[in-house]
Amino acid sequence: MDFDSLPSIWLLMLAFPAVTAAYAIFAMAGFGAVFISAPALAQVMPVATIVPVLALVDCGAAVINGLKLGRKVAFNELKWLIPLMVCGTLIGVKALLVIPAKPMMFALGTFVVCYALYSLFVPQRGGEISRKWIVPFGFFGGIFSGMFGSGGFVYAMYLTRRLFDRDAIRATQAALISLSSFTRVVLFAIAGIYSDLHTLTLALACVPAMFLGTWIGHRITVSMSREQFLRAIYCLLLISGSALLLRAWFSA
Repeated sequence: MDFDSLPSIWLLMLAFPAVTAAYAIFAMAGFGAVFISAPALAQVMPVATIVPVLALVDCGAAVINGLKLGRKVAFNELKWLIPLMVCGTLIGVKALLVIPAKPMMFALGTFVVCYALYSLFVPQRGGEISRKWIVPFGFFGGIFSGMFGSGGFVYAMYLTRRLFDRDAIRATQAALISLSSFTRVVLFAIAGIYSDLHTLTLALACVPAMFLGTWIGHRITVSMSREQFLRAIYCLLLISGSALLLRAWFSA
């Protein structure tokens, strides 16, 4: 066995709490794992390693969420979101090559922060939003997934105003993220990234933390009312938007 491929004890000590917290959030909201774990992991490993590692772990978390919440998936929403997400992702990848990322990150971050603050502090009117809003949210969620590696918070904006069952929101969100993660895993595998044993062993080392975080997240969500759940989602959106603004501010 090549022991050089094993992650160091210091890396594991940092990764375990970060990944646990990330997948507790993922289990609660159906998105957000990258925003929580990536900043900590980036201190000790390159982003080129973080992305394929988390893609593998995301697939495992999605399977767990699917076993727990699979019957709650809103397939009537999913069947429209998936093709919009795919089209948007293709455009996002292309846009990444021709459009400066920094102004796009500023624009998206500002929008998400304003939306989160509005949702937290302005009383919401009753009733669901129209189905026609699925087009811009699904499409732009795919674009931002292609450009920035995460569009889950965009889908959350739509689903929290469209679905009233919190488990349906979590399940549908997780289904979208799992499809995105699986697609990335296939592309990374074709590119030969997983031929590096260090990447695979690091992903395997993150699995216990993912299991623990998922268990914690489900336990917390069971005790929450729908109002508390939505406030948690909006707080996470606020954090995600702020992180995007900081990323844009400090990027070259």
